[in-house]
Amino acid sequence: MIKRESKHRILILGVSGFLGSAIYKELFPYFRTSGTYNTSNKTLEKNRQFFHYNYEEDDIYEILDIVKPTIIISALRGDFSKQVMLHRHLAEYLLLENTKLIFLSSANVFDAYSKYPSYEQDKTLSNSIYGHFKIKIENMLLRLPKEKVAIVRLPMVFGPHAPPRLTEILQLIDLNEPIEVFPNLVMNITSDNKLTQQIHYIINRNKSGVFHLGSNDLVHHDDFIKEIIETLHLEHKAKYKQVFTTNDERYLAVLPKFNKLPKHLQLVSQDILSELKK
Repeated sequence: MIKRESKHRILILGVSGFLGSAIYKELFPYFRTSGTYNTSNKTLEKNRQFFHYNYEEDDIYEILDIVKPTIIISALRGDFSKQVMLHRHLAEYLLLENTKLIFLSSANVFDAYSKYPSYEQDKTLSNSIYGHFKIKIENMLLRLPKEKVAIVRLPMVFGPHAPPRLTEILQLIDLNEPIEVFPNLVMNITSDNKLTQQIHYIINRNKSGVFHLGSNDLVHHDDFIKEIIETLHLEHKAKYKQVFTTNDERYLAVLPKFNKLPKHLQLVSQDILSELKK
């Protein structure tokens, strides 16, 4: 049994979601790790480390008072305006306590810039409601003392543990429905496995600032989806619907330039395909 380190008490907001649960599995053996969930779940209800919490109605301070986290990881989904309000409360808490927040953001904070990939210090600008919402929270957190916050910007997440995107592809194939692919979309990607290891490293090394946790290489959306399907040996069953949002290549990629992680924590798109083969 790995001995848990006592230096951190970690609270994952959204532990029942795909990324929240993957992060919990990675950190639980090493740290005292708690989480919040919203949807009723018998397994979670039995575990006293998990707290039922509806951020649209409940007060987070009660849970913060019980857990006294040194690190909060925000992996929530749902109502955007209510999430903004919650993060405003968290920002106030961070200023008063010896606590740091790791916020899972998105490549969509750059979705207005379509002509090139984006790096950590580039100015954010979005055309989407989702991107706007992430930018709003990022800007609020960036006003806090630097050591209090790590903003983790993620591209599309794939991987072997049934992430929503992979599940959707498999469901569409089962239903004999076409899979939407975007031939002009140039992106980078990541896997749940690598992401959780990267977050573990950020915690262990007490890193802060902005991190772009995507693959070092770029792929076309349609090519990569087809490669996934070939890796799963389902190409004879798959149908595709090509969606052209523009005649030019459009980039949605977050590449690291300043906050690079060690080599063993970096990845390329081929690594994700190799994980799927296992």
